Amino acid sequence: MRTLHTADDLKAWRAQGAGTIGLVPTMGNLHAGHMALVNAARDACDRVVVSIFVNPLQFGPGEDLDSYPRTLDADIAALENAGVDAVFAPSVAQMYPHGGETATTVRVRGITDMLCGSRRPGHFEGVATIVTKLLNLVCPDRAFFGEKDFQQLAVIRRMVEDLCMGVRIVGVPTVREADGLARSSRNQYLDEDARRRAPTLAAALADCRERLEAGERDFAGLEARGWARLADAGFEPDYFEIRGPALQVPSAEMTEFRVLAAAFLGKARLLDNVPVPEPRT
Repeated sequence: MRTLHTADDLKAWRAQGAGTIGLVPTMGNLHAGHMALVNAARDACDRVVVSIFVNPLQFGPGEDLDSYPRTLDADIAALENAGVDAVFAPSVAQMYPHGGETATTVRVRGITDMLCGSRRPGHFEGVATIVTKLLNLVCPDRAFFGEKDFQQLAVIRRMVEDLCMGVRIVGVPTVREADGLARSSRNQYLDEDARRRAPTLAAALADCRERLEAGERDFAGLEARGWARLADAGFEPDYFEIRGPALQVPSAEMTEFRVLAAAFLGKARLLDNVPVPEPRT
């Protein structure tokens, strides 16, 4: 496995091989959810490159950029064991040579004005910008993203379609702990008591999904029920919303939905969502 740090390194690596390339963009501190993306990429592509870059443009004021866990050596070892072909781990100066404050950025209108986008101004502009740069540098055939960050996945799909980028964006189902908690690097911010209460988020989403599958269409009432359940468990809910499968406003005639929630539990902002109906395996 090669570890690459510059655009020139990446270009040279690309020229040394053939076949389809899969890209897995990450911010490091890898867990089983990331490895599910790696496995999906290995199954679909001849060569796999994983990027590790904590992107300052997607962190807002007061967010955890400085404290975000950085575990590059352990991540590289795990990726080598997983059979990855290359790791691209650039510096901030490599990705933003003129400084992030003056960087050219990418904005996806509309779909970023709701949910996390309305709570974290500029976040998705940072996401769209770094993903555009990575796609331009790696030139993959496919890029793999987790469904846990479903709005992010939707933003990237829209961006790739609108800008005619010619890469297939693949969504990979959320990986969960045995008690239902979605795997996330931010779970390590949970103390013992918060970790015990954290699965309530997944449970509230599952309850809403079951009620929608049973035919309930009082969206406001279901959202209020989910919000109250989180608040009763000690969360500070950020949002609990029912949307259509493309994140549009839901209607009673719809048969497919996406239920999404974000909530603070101590220092951790937990994010999760479920599709309706539940996928059958």
